[in-house]
Amino acid sequence: MKTIRIGNGCGFWGDSLDAPVNLARHGNLDYLTLEYLAELTMSILALQKQRDPMLGYATDFISVLERLSPILAEQPQLKIVTNAGGMNAASCAQAALNVLKKQNITNRKIGIVLGDDLLPKLDELLQAGNSLAHLDSGKPLAEVRDRVVSANAYLGAQPIAEAIAQGANIVITGRIADASLTVGPCLHEFGWEWNDWRKLNAATVAGHLIECGAQATGGLWMNADASTNLANVGYPIAIVQADGTHRITKPSDSGGAVNIETISEQLLYEVADPANYFTPDVVADFTNVQLQQIERDVVEVRSGAGQPATDTYKVSIAYRDGFTAAGTLLIPGPNAVAKAHASATIIRERLRIAGIVLEHFSVETLGAGDCVPGVMPRSEPPEVVLRIAVRDARKRNVQRFAKEFAPLATSGYAGTTGYTTGRAQVREVFAYWPALIAKSAVQSKVDVME
Repeated sequence: MKTIRIGNGCGFWGDSLDAPVNLARHGNLDYLTLEYLAELTMSILALQKQRDPMLGYATDFISVLERLSPILAEQPQLKIVTNAGGMNAASCAQAALNVLKKQNITNRKIGIVLGDDLLPKLDELLQAGNSLAHLDSGKPLAEVRDRVVSANAYLGAQPIAEAIAQGANIVITGRIADASLTVGPCLHEFGWEWNDWRKLNAATVAGHLIECGAQATGGLWMNADASTNLANVGYPIAIVQADGTHRITKPSDSGGAVNIETISEQLLYEVADPANYFTPDVVADFTNVQLQQIERDVVEVRSGAGQPATDTYKVSIAYRDGFTAAGTLLIPGPNAVAKAHASATIIRERLRIAGIVLEHFSVETLGAGDCVPGVMPRSEPPEVVLRIAVRDARKRNVQRFAKEFAPLATSGYAGTTGYTTGRAQVREVFAYWPALIAKSAVQSKVDVME
């Protein structure tokens, strides 16, 4: 039975720059996927594009592609599928093309998937009756329309498969459902029907298992220890058969672990209802997944049928929602927890005297159990890190808050330290607005560059 090997070398923008290169070199891959995007990432990229119309994509990909170029020359069969295009897939593709030219790699085509960015026609969509209501509150988007900075539909696997069918060796997309980076190559290679819900379910499971990179191969594993060798952790590979059955593994000479626990933990990651995992391609059912350890670091995955895909896309919208800052101080010595809380009270009171009452004022004593409240028994530690985070619609209020930490170096409690890194940075807040839109209102497009 025909199989394809799909490895994912990136789980988010900021992941290891070495992982894609190591995986491509040692994974014997047909496809290398690189997953860069998250909701916050899209808003950051949107602002970058506003400042410079040639930006708005995950620039790490270009650095990775430069390092991958020798491997691409050695492995002509290797294809890359990535959502590094972010808010500007066309510019990302041009930058990638420039890298290939510089490396004298002339036999590759770059496919660009467009259509996910709804911001340019957002008002038109609203006027046409697409309320883009908040999925939790039901409020219409019109309430925050003037503060929206990005709006992107989660496209599915179909345009990826189409780009590969048109000869693309590298496919660059904007906002695509994470698992669809894997589903697309499966659809193309095996010629599955778009309504074969069993096989789409299986490919979605495979894509979900590898989409977060090393989380499936020992990263954050509850039983990881020094012997797991996370310093050299291998990134995941899905070996997919034509019937959808697949095995998850990693390069044999790498660290990490692939076992029932690591795969089970990733299977349920970011899943609200395991029986109804909504994607643009299928409503996947994770409750029928069966895992079997075949050999060391190889887990076979079998699953049943999913449900038909819905007629809507999920839309990720970000809007401006005030300003935030967070500062820390180290409070040592006896009664450290009490002194930390008292120090926070001092800061709040000094702000009140200055006529400032912040909308949100959060206090944590790290080291005393505040990171996971109620999980570990509290004790009196010899020192704690006082962390205060605030948010307010008025930037000047947050800027004044950031100036109240350093004075405690001489007017706070004995031993107070940790103030030498400068004032807390004031940053703009981007709030998340999840919504749905009819698939009929969104048109994807595929362009292929020589």
